[in-house]
Amino acid sequence: MKQRTLDMIRVDHPAPANVPKDRLVDLRWALGSTPNDLTDPYEPCEWLSGPEIPRLLFNPVIPGAPALALAGGARGSWVVSHYEDINRVYTDNEHFSNKGAAEFQALIGETFRSIPLAIDPPEHGKYRHFLMPHFSPSRLDRMEAQMRELAARMIDEFADKGEVDVAWDFGRVYPVRIFMGLMGFPASMFDQFLAWEWDILHANSRDKLAAALRGVLDFLRSFIAEKQVNPDEHLVSAIVHGRIDGKPVAEEEKIGMVWFLWLGGLDTVAATMSQMFRRMALEPAIQQQLRGHPELIQSAVEEFLRTQPILSSARHAKKDFEWHGVTIKAGDTVQCLNPGGNFDPARFDDPRTFDPARKANRHFTFIAGVHLCLGAPLARRELRIVLDEWFKRIPKFRVKPGADTTVFPGLLSIRNLPLVWDVPLRSG
Repeated sequence: MKQRTLDMIRVDHPAPANVPKDRLVDLRWALGSTPNDLTDPYEPCEWLSGPEIPRLLFNPVIPGAPALALAGGARGSWVVSHYEDINRVYTDNEHFSNKGAAEFQALIGETFRSIPLAIDPPEHGKYRHFLMPHFSPSRLDRMEAQMRELAARMIDEFADKGEVDVAWDFGRVYPVRIFMGLMGFPASMFDQFLAWEWDILHANSRDKLAAALRGVLDFLRSFIAEKQVNPDEHLVSAIVHGRIDGKPVAEEEKIGMVWFLWLGGLDTVAATMSQMFRRMALEPAIQQQLRGHPELIQSAVEEFLRTQPILSSARHAKKDFEWHGVTIKAGDTVQCLNPGGNFDPARFDDPRTFDPARKANRHFTFIAGVHLCLGAPLARRELRIVLDEWFKRIPKFRVKPGADTTVFPGLLSIRNLPLVWDVPLRSG
C-alpha cells in the first residue's frame, strides 16, 4: 500500500476564517472507514505523527461526501495527531469540553444526557465516583471466576474441532455475555442488542438509526422500571436504587447512565479481541512468545491495546485561544487521531514493533483525562483471561486458507475471522 503524503491529502474546500489554507486536508480515511489487509492495519496513519507534520490540521466539510467518522458537523474539525497535543485535548478541561458527546438520542427528540461521558467537570465527578466501584479491582476479582469459567467453556466447545470463527463465534460473544451479566440484562436479548447497536453505529441509515434508538430506549426504560420493583445485585439495579450527593438518582440520570453503559459495552472489547487474534495469526512470533512466557500476557494486553486504537475522540473548544500559531475559536471541534498518537516516535521507542514487554505504555486507546474509559479495567481483565485460557487449550493457530483478513482499523473491525489449528491425535 502506497503511503500517503501531506500533499496527497490536501484539499481546497470552504473552511472557517480562522483556518489557514495550508492546514486543509481530507483525513476521513484515518479514522477507521477505509479497510486494508495489512498485518498492522493502523500503519497507514504512521506518518501523521512525524515531526514534519503540522501540529494542527483541519478537515473541512467535503461537499457531497457522506458524514463519516470525523466530528465537526457543518463546520469541519481541527485534527491533532501527535501524542503531546492529543494528551492536551483529553486533559485540558479549561479549554476543551466533552458536552454533548455520543448523544445519538437527540436525533429522536430525547433530551437526557449520556452520563458521565457528555458531562464536563466538576459535575462529571459525582457520576464517575458513583459508577467506578462497579469496575474496581475488588469487584472484578469477585467476577473473575465466572469470567474465566465462561472463557474456558466457550474455548472447550471448539478446541477439538480445530477451527473457529474467532470474530463472530467468540470475540463477538464472550465480552457481551460478561457485560450483560454485569448489568443484569436477560441473556435472551443478546441478538437484539447487537442488532440495535449495529444500526446505531454502523448502518449509515437514519431510518434504521431512529428505529434502533426507539427500540433500545423503550427496552431500557421498561427494564429500569422493572428493577425499581424487583431489585437485584446487578449494576442497573444499583443505578436505579442509588444515591448521588445524598439524593435518589433522578429518572433522567438513570436512563442517561444505563444508556451510556449499554452503548459502550457491546462492541469495543469485541473489536479489540478480533483484531488481537488477527494480529497473532498473521504474526505467529507473538503467539510463540506469549505461549512460552505467560508472565508477559498482562503487558502484552497493553501492547495490543496500544497498537489497536479502535476509537478516537473529539472535544469542543470552550473559548478562543491561540495554539501552535493558529486561533482556535469557541465552539470549534478538535478531533484527536489516536492512531497517530499511539505510534508517535517522540513518545514510544520503535513504535511500530509489537513489544509484549513494553514499559510505560501510556496510550490513548482508552482515551485519557477525566473521561478515561470507565470500563477499561474490565476490558483489560477480559483480554488477559481470554489469552490465558486460550493458550492453555489451543496450539499454534493460523488464518484458514482462503479466508479474507481485510479489516477496518477501527470499531467496525472485522466481522469474520476463521482460524484453524492442528488437533493432536488421541491414542486409543
